[in-house]
Amino acid sequence: MTDRRRKRSSIMMLGSRGINGPQGGVETHIEALAPLLVDRGWNVNVMARSPYSTEGKREWKGVQIEPIWAPQQQKLEAVVHTALGVALASVRRPDVVHIHAIGPALLTPAARTAGLRTVVTHHGYDYDREKWGGLAKTMLRLGERMGMQWSNKAIAVSDNIAQSMQIRYGRPMLFLPNGVVMPTGQPDAAVLEQFGLEPRRYVINVSRIVPEKKQLDLIAAYAKLDNPDFKLVLVGGADHPDPYETAVRQAAAATSGVVMTGFQRGATLAGLFGNAGLFILPSSHEGMPIALLEALSYGLPVLASDIEANLALGMTADRYFPLGDHAAIADKIVYGMANQPTEAEREIQIEMVRNRFGWDHVADSMSTLYADLLRADPLTPESRVRGAQSRSITK
Repeated sequence: MTDRRRKRSSIMMLGSRGINGPQGGVETHIEALAPLLVDRGWNVNVMARSPYSTEGKREWKGVQIEPIWAPQQQKLEAVVHTALGVALASVRRPDVVHIHAIGPALLTPAARTAGLRTVVTHHGYDYDREKWGGLAKTMLRLGERMGMQWSNKAIAVSDNIAQSMQIRYGRPMLFLPNGVVMPTGQPDAAVLEQFGLEPRRYVINVSRIVPEKKQLDLIAAYAKLDNPDFKLVLVGGADHPDPYETAVRQAAAATSGVVMTGFQRGATLAGLFGNAGLFILPSSHEGMPIALLEALSYGLPVLASDIEANLALGMTADRYFPLGDHAAIADKIVYGMANQPTEAEREIQIEMVRNRFGWDHVADSMSTLYADLLRADPLTPESRVRGAQSRSITK
C-alpha cells in the first residue's frame, strides 16, 4: 500500500484549521472532498494548524493530516501557518499546492516563486466579515488579488464569486459549488435527551459563533414570540473567546427556551439536524452555505437571510427574510413550525439535494483540474501571465 501510494501524484492543502475535528466551512469542504480525491488516485496531505490538531500527524480515510505550528492569534494564525506550509512545500515539492480561502492566498506569489503548481479556491468575501478591522480587511482584499492573479488555477465555490472574479481580474474561474454529504440511516432521537429537546419541537441554527452569523438577531426574534411551545437550538462554538461570544451566551441565558449545545459533530449533530422542526440561517455573510445544504439534505424546511449567497441557491421566495429584520424572522419561524412538510415532500427535497449538490461531481472536476495542471509547466513565463488566459468561465 505504501509503495503504491508513493507513486501517486501529491496534493498539499493549505488554508484550513484541519479536518475531522475543527469547525468551519473551509474545513467541512476539505473534509468531504479530500477522501474522494484519495479514491481517485491522489495522495492528499492536509496541513492543519497545531492548536486544532492535538493528535499529531495521522491518517484519516486515506488523507494525511499533519499539524504545522500556528500562533493562537486570530489575525495571524492563517497567514503564518500558510507561510510555514509554503516553506515546507518548497522543500518537499508536492505536485500541487492547493490554497483554500483568500486570507491564506496572500502567500500565492511565494508559492509560485518557489516553482510550485498552485491552485486557489475562493470560499467567500472574507473581508465582509464583521469581526475584521480595517487593516485585516485590506490584507484580505490583497490576498484575494494575489490568489486570483498568481495562481495557476482559480476556483470559486459560488457562481456569483466566479462571475465577480472574472470581471475584476480578467481570468477564467472554475465554478465548483460546495456539496453535501448525504445522511445515511435514521437520525438518532436519543441524542436529544441530553439537551432537553423533543423531535420536531425546536428550531435549529448550526454555525460558528461569530458576528456575521447573527445569532443575536435570531435570539432577539425568538424572544418576540409569545410563549412558543418549541425551543431555539444554537449548535456551534467560537474559535476564540471574544465579546460577541459572550454577548450570545448572555442573551441565550436571558431568553427562556434557547439552548446552546456547543460544537457538535457525528451522530450527535446528525440527530440534532434530523429531528429539528426548522432550520434557520440569519447570517450577513456566506460563501456558499454548507450548513444550509446539510439541513436541506435532511428534508428540513429552511429559512435564510436574503443575502446574495443564500439567494443563489434559488429557493422559493417564502424561504427568505430581510437581513436583520427581527419581526420578519419571528413571523417566518411561527409559520414554518406550524406548517411542517409531509414525509413525501421531505423525500422530494432530499432527492433534489442528492442530485444537485452531491460531492462526486466536484471531486471528478477537481481531479481533472489537477491532472490538467500536471501537464503544464508552472515555471515558464507564459504560465504566469494572467492577461494571456481565456476570459470564459468553465462550469
